[in-house]
Amino acid sequence: MENEKIIVGLDIGTTKICAIVGKRNEFGKINILGLGKSHSDGVSRGVVVNIEKTVQAIRLAIGEAEKQSGIKIEVVHVGIAGEHVRSMQHKGLITLNNEDFEISREDVQRLHDDMFKIATQPGTEIIHVLPQEYTVDEQAGIVDPVGMSGVRLEGNFHIVTGQTTAANNIYKCVVRAGLEVAELILEPLASSAAVLTEEEKEAGVCLIDIGGGTTDIAIFENNIIRHTAVIPFGGNIVTEDIKQGCKVMKRHAELLKIEYGSALADAVKDDVVISIPGPRDRPAKEIHKAMLAQIIQSRMEEIMEFAAAEIKNSGFEDKLVAGIVVTGGGAQLQHIKQLTEYVTGIDTRVGLPGEHLASGMVDEVNYPMFATGTGLVIMGLLAADYRTATRGQSKAKVPQYSQRSSGPRISFINKVKGWFESTLSNTGEFIE
Repeated sequence: MENEKIIVGLDIGTTKICAIVGKRNEFGKINILGLGKSHSDGVSRGVVVNIEKTVQAIRLAIGEAEKQSGIKIEVVHVGIAGEHVRSMQHKGLITLNNEDFEISREDVQRLHDDMFKIATQPGTEIIHVLPQEYTVDEQAGIVDPVGMSGVRLEGNFHIVTGQTTAANNIYKCVVRAGLEVAELILEPLASSAAVLTEEEKEAGVCLIDIGGGTTDIAIFENNIIRHTAVIPFGGNIVTEDIKQGCKVMKRHAELLKIEYGSALADAVKDDVVISIPGPRDRPAKEIHKAMLAQIIQSRMEEIMEFAAAEIKNSGFEDKLVAGIVVTGGGAQLQHIKQLTEYVTGIDTRVGLPGEHLASGMVDEVNYPMFATGTGLVIMGLLAADYRTATRGQSKAKVPQYSQRSSGPRISFINKVKGWFESTLSNTGEFIE
């Protein structure tokens, strides 16, 4: 599949597991060849809590995607998220030792690789090292230093870390499903690739990705990611509120949220009465749409207040010229745009992946809930392009999102593979 540049994105979420198969056409757009999804019972707040249920759900999603695309899926690009994900800023410095003092891609890569050696909290590993800007000697604010002359190369980096065990469990589930993991990608990065434009990222924009278990924040400015954060609440807690507030079963609460839910109670003009079947031999329950909206708004306001606090803490509150883009399954709530603007005071739109899609299953995929899966395909294609462009080229453009390294560093995914294989050798466990 890599030779044909057909990429499969696997989004292992709290409410659903989604597999999207795509390739780029001659115009640079994505043709969606297949889509598979299944209900996720083994994941909580982005973290695997039941291996077998997650493996079964992955197999169902992959099987459906294979059937639709007519392609045997063997390698996938997997998203990673969850409240265990953390980020920090760090600076690095190297001294050039070549004869002409011209900065090469290898020099930048060496500085980049040094960031993976910094100390992290016990039980965590670095997932991504995202360059902010570089300084060559005393000249600051450089985005791509390759080809410049200088003696000292400094870099500011945004570093994303994750729990070792959480990543290991994701990898274990994918391998047990009979697949190979190409790389683990931070889900808000994938979502941003699917729903944000280059103009928005240059002007300044905040992505709010409302998933089932968590809400992910990513802030961009001058085409550089400046801040990432995870809020440990998502759409599932809204469903729980409806279940408790309306005293209905969880599946009915989810249907109420999807079919009749509104994030803004004042926007519900007609107080429609919804009838929900009761348990066996019990009467049906009547739910007022206005009351349902009040329950949803209370929780969504709380989530957006957390998001507003993250935006303020980032220091980029006044630099979001392009405002906020809301995506993820939670963005499909009615009036989510209006509620976000009401809480944050910042112009907002709902992000759809359709701008990057050319043909194929556009109507099926062009929803906020598929932003992460589509973004995983896009980032997989970018990684394949980068590997092709850098073969034998020492001055290729420095990648903005990198997990891999051509230097001596052991990549995060290779470490996870090593732990997994070590576990197998110690336990004698056999995987079909």
